[in-house]
Amino acid sequence: QVHLVESGGGLVQPGATLRLSCVASGGTFSSNAMGWFRQAPGKEREFVAAINWSGHSTYYSDSAKGRFTISRDNAKRTVYLSMNKLEVEDTAVYYCAAHPTGMSFGDIVGAPPLNLHWGQGTQVTVSS
Repeated sequence: QVHLVESGGGLVQPGATLRLSCVASGGTFSSNAMGWFRQAPGKEREFVAAINWSGHSTYYSDSAKGRFTISRDNAKRTVYLSMNKLEVEDTAVYYCAAHPTGMSFGDIVGAPPLNLHWGQGTQVTVSS
């Protein structure tokens, strides 16, 4: 069983940069696809970005493309989400997710939520 702990959220102004981290314990992190999702108040959880087991392939939502970068360090069992040019609309709780067996980012994107391991989330608030 993979245990995920996110960190790095906070209150920032529009245009700022943040880097979220997600540290995994247990399981086989280095062979699993990982992803980031977010949930804004009153909205459903939505996909943000995913990365394959090696870190060589990534996939982004339209809202994240060009501003966010997902990366991973398998030696540190950590996945990152670097967020640039933050907008008020990026305000949400950000969740890290791990696929228990899948290696491709497609396994994250296409998985039913109950099939993924989830962290507890980290709050990102973008406000002037």
